[in-house]
Amino acid sequence: MWPRAKRWLYRGNRPGAVARLVNRAVSWLHASGFGPATWVTLEVVGRKTGRPIAFPLVMTQYEGERYFVSMLGTDAAWVGNLIAAGGCARIRRRGVESVRLEAVDDDRKAPILRAYLSGAPGARPHVPIAVDAPLADFERAAPDFPVFRVRSGPS
Repeated sequence: MWPRAKRWLYRGNRPGAVARLVNRAVSWLHASGFGPATWVTLEVVGRKTGRPIAFPLVMTQYEGERYFVSMLGTDAAWVGNLIAAGGCARIRRRGVESVRLEAVDDDRKAPILRAYLSGAPGARPHVPIAVDAPLADFERAAPDFPVFRVRSGPS
């Protein structure tokens, strides 16, 4: 039932009205520090409005680095906004951290995608790979899912 509901909330990989309302509430919760430390709010300047837009995301840790993965693929709004903003963003979680996000090459994404799915169960209905699948399956899917490394510093 849950995967079906997630697909309904994100028809065509775009959040519908209900998903936008839920995302707004979850963004506030993540920014306030509720939940695991990996639950954060990413704030990016909107490419059309020029105003900051908040997105609730799961930040993944892999080999001592922090990463964001787009469970909705390349068409996710935050990905387009991030690219338009030159990678500049802010992470909110009990405070604000200015960051620069750098795209990860497809040939380096597979283990990060696996780590992401392990820590983000809500993403599983959107990523057509089992968490325990061989790394080769993640390598085949890598081009479909943008991954960004988090770099601290002024954005």
